[in-house]
Amino acid sequence: MEIPTIVKWAGGKKQLLDQFKTLYPKEFNDYYEPFIGGGAVFFHLKQLDGHRKYFISDNNKDLVEVYRAVKDDIDQLIKLLETYKKNHMKNPKEHYYKIRDDFNKTTSGVERAAEFIYLNKTCFNGLYRVNSKGGFNVPIGNYKNPGIVNEKSLRKASRLLQGVEIECMPFEETLKLPKKGDFIYLDPPYHPLSETSSFTSYTKEDFTEKDQERLLEYYKKLDRRGCLLMLSNSDTEFIKQLYRDYDLHKVKAKRAISCKGEGRGEIKELVITNYKTKKQTKLN
Repeated sequence: MEIPTIVKWAGGKKQLLDQFKTLYPKEFNDYYEPFIGGGAVFFHLKQLDGHRKYFISDNNKDLVEVYRAVKDDIDQLIKLLETYKKNHMKNPKEHYYKIRDDFNKTTSGVERAAEFIYLNKTCFNGLYRVNSKGGFNVPIGNYKNPGIVNEKSLRKASRLLQGVEIECMPFEETLKLPKKGDFIYLDPPYHPLSETSSFTSYTKEDFTEKDQERLLEYYKKLDRRGCLLMLSNSDTEFIKQLYRDYDLHKVKAKRAISCKGEGRGEIKELVITNYKTKKQTKLN
């Protein structure tokens, strides 16, 4: 199964989908994903069964704008990205900083979505980072031939997004939506393994331990409602203690092993469920 890629996102789950197959609930009704990120789990499940209701959201308005553009304006989006690709190959640095400036002035719409995708594919490590004024400030990355536009992948993503509800909201605002028997996958910013954990260090100030505790309360409320919950996070004592009353599973992931993104190493991550899985691997 081919999983479409719209953007590079910290802690992407595409590499984990084979391990996730045994961790999904056997049966569920509607699907909710409040931290959509790169969307690999959503795209995987949508292809396995496209007939149920799907709801995806994120608190990052720029990311949500991208998903809406892919869903509703794919032809214009691809046209803009092809133009950006052509201009980038002529003068990468000059074009990158021009688009970055334009992005920080553009308010909304397909043009901003195209700028976001272009910057995501050409900036340093695919990072999303803004300054105190909300301006995107990541420098250009060192790529000989960045994959700025993959028309086949984008069009597949657009087809899979048809009929899907896409919203911009904090995770807690989605609390009222799921019903008993619905499945919610949670992929929040990870609790940092260390001060230099490359895929957490750019989010830990925005998603603190207090926020992780708020997410636990969200998890508990939906658990009591009879929803099916699966959550990903880093394998730290803090997270294991928070979710000690639930089933903790470990999966293996290859992640950047330094804050500069130099090299990749295999680490273990946690997947936390409130239901028994097909392959029960609960930790002691």
